[in-house]
Amino acid sequence: MKQAIPLTAAALLLAGCVSAPEARAPARQPAPVERTTASLPARPLISVRGLEGVIGKDIATLKRMFGEPRLDVVEVYGRKLQFVGQPCILDAFLYPDGKGGREVVTYVDARRSDGAAVDRASCVEALQRR
Repeated sequence: MKQAIPLTAAALLLAGCVSAPEARAPARQPAPVERTTASLPARPLISVRGLEGVIGKDIATLKRMFGEPRLDVVEVYGRKLQFVGQPCILDAFLYPDGKGGREVVTYVDARRSDGAAVDRASCVEALQRR
């Protein structure tokens, strides 16, 4: 019996060291999200001297100016047309203009076939002459 008292006391001391499990708040369900297909806002037209003949133009106008594009890449919110000539490669990026969704050029990029940068206005001019 003398041995039982110290063992019981030790068990009670150890039991006091154990903490109760944390109470957790019930998991909240997120509010349902209604998904709508919203269009992106119209991209601003970037005016650069020498690019007035291309910026703001639609696909039909570009094809009249440069011929059929080598690439016509349709993306989620826009389109990329690529025109190629001996002097350079021109990428025209078209996005909806916000007035009925007509796609127009908002930005152009130009480079040589080896990837080196070329003046964009010079490339536009060179591709129109061919």
